[in-house]
Amino acid sequence: MTHRPGQLHLNAFLMSSGHHEASWRLPESDPSSVSTNIAYLQRLAQTAERGKLDSIFFADGPAQSRDVGRRPSGTLEPTVVLAAIAAVTSRIGLIATASTTYNDPYNLARRFASVDHISGGRAGWNIVTTAFGDAARNFGLADQPSHRERYERAAEFLEVSLKLWDSWEADAEVGDKAEGVWGDASKVHPIEHVGEHFSVAGALTTPRSPQGRPLLVQAGSSDDGKDFAARYAEAVFTAQQTLADAQEFYADLKRRAVEWGRDPATVLVLPGIVPVIGATEAEAREKEDELDRLIKPEYARVQLAKTLRVDPDDLPLDRELPADLPSEDEIEGAKSRYTLIVNLARREHLTVRQLIGRLGGGRGHRTFSGTASQVADAIQDWYDHGAADGFNIMPAVLPSGLDDFVDQVVPILVERGLFRAEYTGTTLREHYGLAVPENRWTAARTLTEGAHA
Repeated sequence: MTHRPGQLHLNAFLMSSGHHEASWRLPESDPSSVSTNIAYLQRLAQTAERGKLDSIFFADGPAQSRDVGRRPSGTLEPTVVLAAIAAVTSRIGLIATASTTYNDPYNLARRFASVDHISGGRAGWNIVTTAFGDAARNFGLADQPSHRERYERAAEFLEVSLKLWDSWEADAEVGDKAEGVWGDASKVHPIEHVGEHFSVAGALTTPRSPQGRPLLVQAGSSDDGKDFAARYAEAVFTAQQTLADAQEFYADLKRRAVEWGRDPATVLVLPGIVPVIGATEAEAREKEDELDRLIKPEYARVQLAKTLRVDPDDLPLDRELPADLPSEDEIEGAKSRYTLIVNLARREHLTVRQLIGRLGGGRGHRTFSGTASQVADAIQDWYDHGAADGFNIMPAVLPSGLDDFVDQVVPILVERGLFRAEYTGTTLREHYGLAVPENRWTAARTLTEGAHA
């Protein structure tokens, strides 16, 4: 079978007992430990590494969900988790979410540089601006900043972080015992940044890391989010339900990257897919149906109402969504997810109960049930038709869903020439085919020396 040149990139999005909200109710799950048991998380990472996947990813948010009855809740700080996973793996990339709205650049840049050192160059940062007011109130704010303000802060946050990661040149550490010189002070640069949101004077305390800086990942699909991704991101996690929508997003993001003066091939688009795998198609559908039967609609309706900014009583289970929902312009948080959910419900004329079932597996990401070969076909179809550079794999149930994907789907993709049989590099950037960014100070020195030669 012929296919588009190149190979897929695959990330495993690891989430407690799995992405289906009822996965914790299955007999195989131990709901008491899936969110905080580091040995469990390490085993998942080792499974992904056994499949030669590019990376694993942990989501995060700085506010506790109010519906703790719904599914396993409470999480560990993800960069700490990455450090623990780095100790028991050697190749798999390690990506964690951190907010630009509720962090400061110096501390966060230092944390990710530290993970990159600890892991030997495998760190990645999923950059989010954080929606919803609960997080704001945890940080002394009455409510969340506006959508536009969060993205303006995010852009300056990234600029400061990039300066900090460049504040040490790669050869600043000299280690000359004979001369008694450990480091070259002329190659460590205070950044002296003064901006609208941040004032940061010094150089980072962490020397330049193996990748130069962590891989930059982004997941927003609003206009502001896509512009931000086109400007900064090297991998983009996204959610589309149809091939046509995915193709439109893919083409739009690549076009925007060109407008920012970037090579579009260096901005990798990875839609989410929730695979439910069975020995037969009927078995896979029965697995999915069993999970859907375990959803408690009273919890799911409250969450849906929160996303749609309506009262739960306005969402009768056996009726379609009300016609008078807020417009997209009125939504200040999770704008792209709001649009995806409303469009899905309107397009397929789903009742609230049916919509809850569709969202239960992946919160708006595409769910696909079938045999391993059918899952591989679905992945290849989007890849070959310009809708994706790879996929964010979101197993409905963990650990079994990840085992099924690694042991059954990956070998098919390898056989088709769509995926690697072995790692060829050691860093996350090498897995994604991305170069180590040039240090701005080293580049300027090289340019000056060349002019004087």
